[in-house]
Amino acid sequence: MAKKEFFGEFIGTFCLVLFGCGSVAVTTLFNAHQGLLQIALLWGIAVTIAIYCTRTLSCAHFNPAVSVAMALTGRLKARKLPLYLAAQFSGAFSAGLALYIFFSPSIAFFERAHHIVRGSYESIQTARIFGEYYAHQAGSAGVDFALAMGAESFGTFMLVLAILFLTERCNAGKPDDKLAPIMIGLSLTSLICLLAPITQAGFNPARDFGPRMVAFIFGWGARSFPDANGGFFWVYMISPVVGGALAGFLFATMMEPLLSNRRKDVMASDVKEAVECNRD
Repeated sequence: MAKKEFFGEFIGTFCLVLFGCGSVAVTTLFNAHQGLLQIALLWGIAVTIAIYCTRTLSCAHFNPAVSVAMALTGRLKARKLPLYLAAQFSGAFSAGLALYIFFSPSIAFFERAHHIVRGSYESIQTARIFGEYYAHQAGSAGVDFALAMGAESFGTFMLVLAILFLTERCNAGKPDDKLAPIMIGLSLTSLICLLAPITQAGFNPARDFGPRMVAFIFGWGARSFPDANGGFFWVYMISPVVGGALAGFLFATMMEPLLSNRRKDVMASDVKEAVECNRD
């Protein structure tokens, strides 16, 4: 069972990061996509495919912030949390390594063509293929440390809340289980479109840490990180976990009881209509 869940989370996170970061890579290196919406849609498609591929193996979290939220609300056994986290971080790192292997010649060519020395400030242009940056976004004047933390917390809060609304049985209005992965993917797409101009929209510590470590290892060094003040840790590691935990707490303490009562009312109404129909 543990092996099945580990590989489910590993494969799902690998696919998510491979296709998601891959869309950033081909846009940076080849100008393959035009506009934020295209990249956001590819991230949404990536998470949708990953869920469909692996949800019979694991809970299909692919995100430490989601797993922590589920563990805190009793939806994931706490003893399974280390397994899920290990699978997610290793899957993300492996995907980042695969991307570097595939695109290493193209990255080197891009650097030569633009007179970029890897490890210099200018090399952030290619380092952002792997990790996110809040202080170096185009047009990001006014985006400070606090705003970046707030954006990542809020984005993850909304993502986890959407996942719970779309998958929990207490919600009588949730989509069919076969459609839920698509809705989750579109939720991610919408949030990326909203917040990527501020922080590149990480919402996932594994997605950020794994590929960022690949950049650190292969020559970007300190430029693999968004600043020298711990922004990487607080903005892209801690903030998503806090946002996810708050979403789980809100759903478990406020929304779930309300939805459960609503579901009972809907079921009672359906039974009443069925009885009246039979009488007629």
